[in-house]
Amino acid sequence: MGVVKKIHSLGKGVFNYCRAAKFALRSVTYNSFTNRATAIDVVFEPVLWLVERVSRYLGPIMVVMVIILSLLALTTVYVFAAPFVLREQGWLPFTFHIFFGHWLFINTIFNYYKGVTTSPGYPPAVLSDTSVATICKKCIAPKPPRTHHCSLCNKCVLKMDHHCPWLNNCVGHYNHRFFISFCIYMTLGTLYISIAIWPLFAQEFFNSKKTFQSILRGSVLFYFLKWNVDESNMDDILGPPHTHTDSWTDYDNVQHKAVSFLFFISFSTVIALGMLSMWHIMLIGQGETSIERNINSKERKRLKKLNVNYKNPYDFGWRQNWRNLLGLDEHRRFWSHILLPSSHPPSGDGLAWERVPTPGYITSNGLHTNMATKTTRLYRMECNP
Repeated sequence: MGVVKKIHSLGKGVFNYCRAAKFALRSVTYNSFTNRATAIDVVFEPVLWLVERVSRYLGPIMVVMVIILSLLALTTVYVFAAPFVLREQGWLPFTFHIFFGHWLFINTIFNYYKGVTTSPGYPPAVLSDTSVATICKKCIAPKPPRTHHCSLCNKCVLKMDHHCPWLNNCVGHYNHRFFISFCIYMTLGTLYISIAIWPLFAQEFFNSKKTFQSILRGSVLFYFLKWNVDESNMDDILGPPHTHTDSWTDYDNVQHKAVSFLFFISFSTVIALGMLSMWHIMLIGQGETSIERNINSKERKRLKKLNVNYKNPYDFGWRQNWRNLLGLDEHRRFWSHILLPSSHPPSGDGLAWERVPTPGYITSNGLHTNMATKTTRLYRMECNP
């Protein structure tokens, strides 16, 4: 019995020491702001550091990639697609394609250039009291409403949406319009190319002998056959020519590969960029950025548990939200400032933001809460300390 008591006492002592060590550790590392999200941020900090370093060098490469792919697409259209349309459809469709295609191309290139070169907007060193919402914990500087810190740019960005590697730039207050315009025009342009080039693509790609010849010509297998098979038997292996010329030429080979490449890259862009464009169109219509979407979702879930509906203070309705982003006022028109290239700035300076007048949070049954006045006062204090 004495041995059992000693073991029990020893185990109890070890347990108490472990509790004391745990308490000491938590007293050093724990505070009232620690939660699951903070722990996840700490765990993934090395991964985010690696992504930031890679993205910093990947941005210029992706910009060059966009330029090269655009030039390849334009060359393919001029060299192969345009003569095909003129030969098969006549002058009237050819003229339409020339004007409509160049309108899409010019708007796409213009908005991409402006999105890359236009500063998203940064808060000034000195802010008025009404323009300060909080303090950036990384810059240790006053931060206006809707402003967030970009770890890649190492700056606070006005109305930051995200850092776009394809632009090698942050998407913020002053270049948000160029970003979404580029996405929409690029999606429409690639969709237009996919539709316009479909007859030529079907003629090239779905002809099995053409596809076989295009894959085989220039390959290692072709040179093996060329040195080991008589020239008279090459047509039996490759099949008879099925092109507009008398034989399978290098031009036919390049045309087959270029047209197939253009269609697949265009159709892939329609799907990928189209989904991205729809996402941002929805966010803009709701008066949110990508970052604010996450913040508002958490706030909405938190208040839903209290039977309260959260209202986005920057949501003025789809039409007005889009007018604010596009910078359309009484002096600007949609057809001349959006359908045509325009460098006009957006509405506002990105420092002070008009908010929807909210008398308080509304409960799920449509009645005001008893603390509506206190809630409104707290909300205003948080936005304008």
